[in-house]
Amino acid sequence: MRVAVIGGGIAGLAAAYELEKARRTGADVEYTLFESRERLGGSLASETVNGVVLERGPDSFLSEKPAGAELCRELGLTDQLTPSNDANRKTYIVVKNRLVPLPDGLMFLIPTKLVPTALSGLFSPATKIRMALELLHPPRPSGQDESVAALVLRHFGQEAVDRLADPLLSGIYGGDATQLSARTVLPKLVEMETQYGSLTRGMLAAHKQMRAKMAAARDVNPNGASASAQGGPKPNTGPRSIFTSLKGGLQQLVDALEAQLNPKWVRKSTQVNSLERVGDGSPQRPSGWRLRWTAADEIYDGVIVASPAWAAGGLLAATDTGLGDELAAIPYSSSITVNLVFDEAQLGRLPDGFGFLVPAVEGRAMLACTFVHRKFVCRTPAGKAVLRAFLGGAKNEALLDQADEVLVATVRRELSEILGARVVGPHIPAEATQVSRWRRAMAQYAVGHQERMKRVKEHVAMLPGLRLAGNAYDGIGIPDCIRTGRNAAKELMAENLVAASTR
Repeated sequence: MRVAVIGGGIAGLAAAYELEKARRTGADVEYTLFESRERLGGSLASETVNGVVLERGPDSFLSEKPAGAELCRELGLTDQLTPSNDANRKTYIVVKNRLVPLPDGLMFLIPTKLVPTALSGLFSPATKIRMALELLHPPRPSGQDESVAALVLRHFGQEAVDRLADPLLSGIYGGDATQLSARTVLPKLVEMETQYGSLTRGMLAAHKQMRAKMAAARDVNPNGASASAQGGPKPNTGPRSIFTSLKGGLQQLVDALEAQLNPKWVRKSTQVNSLERVGDGSPQRPSGWRLRWTAADEIYDGVIVASPAWAAGGLLAATDTGLGDELAAIPYSSSITVNLVFDEAQLGRLPDGFGFLVPAVEGRAMLACTFVHRKFVCRTPAGKAVLRAFLGGAKNEALLDQADEVLVATVRRELSEILGARVVGPHIPAEATQVSRWRRAMAQYAVGHQERMKRVKEHVAMLPGLRLAGNAYDGIGIPDCIRTGRNAAKELMAENLVAASTR
């Protein structure tokens, strides 16, 4: 079986790795990985500057999703895995140039503790009253999909949309809460509204159930007997960190995956120009896929399209116009990261915690800023501070066309205005600056996304030998991309075995 993998980001790399892994265990499979850029990894890119690890794209992945850490362990990177420093985790929201901490007890946008919410400076008295009355909401049947903003507005009001939903989701998706699908992005909240009515009551019930499960797990030994009943010590199952990364940066994952692949089957700086279905499945004309690039073409038994959905749509339009249109309609946002490295002794005192989020209503270029040296302590030498700003997003794509020095100046000015000139003013020199642009890199799960995915799957099911992978379909994070890439490879190989058995 010959498989083409189009797109050398983390999803395509994971797919190629799975194919290579099968080949090494005896499977009759060959693959070619096509990447239009000169390097693999997509937005996963990091470098070390004067001992400081700087991430150009994502800096970590969610620990609760196992695909990321599992792949790292398979690749021999176990000793490089590092958790986020959650003991110092604290996040602020910018409100009129003030940093207001998120109130204690906030869970998935839902305030679950009355006193911290009542005392928080994040909300007006009217919003706090509305949050208290939200406990009275009756169950509401789940109807058509709606935006996250509409869901939050109905329960907590516009201020909660502006100061909670929009900045928090912008930090994750780089998107707009008025456009993102509640059913796809926050499915648990939609379920809670159906069952409980009040999201607060639903979240409290879910939290109670989770604590009960954790208590039961701590109290049961591997044989199923109660450790406390036997007088034995209870296992130490401390809380897992929210984020996980690699000590040398996520480039380590890219490099480790690339090292596993046959270099003869990896084609960088190679743009696939067209993709078409050939043959009819008969013995005389076996079905396959013809790929064309730079005046050359080859036939493959299967193809995994791991490029962005807008690019995948362009490639597949000639074979299936409907599929091409559906993929092209998936919206994307762009983003910019600006890393600033300082001598910590020259900075004033930074606020405690990981950083802050900036609501769109504040009218600033920045969406967020992370104090990287606090989030992952092992990646920054003592005495250095790294401030990592995010710009762009769905509401400010024009920033991508500004020069690096303009973007750096904008970030420094806004940091000075938010944190104070004594903390990080223009008089404090940066030891290093790094600007990275990611155009149309983040898929947006717009209202109706689940219905679109059903239609996409129906089209793909009619095209044997085709699979899609990446952040546009079923999760935007690194573990999601890894999972979709590896599953695509497994499914293609299984499909080929079934087809071979019926010939």
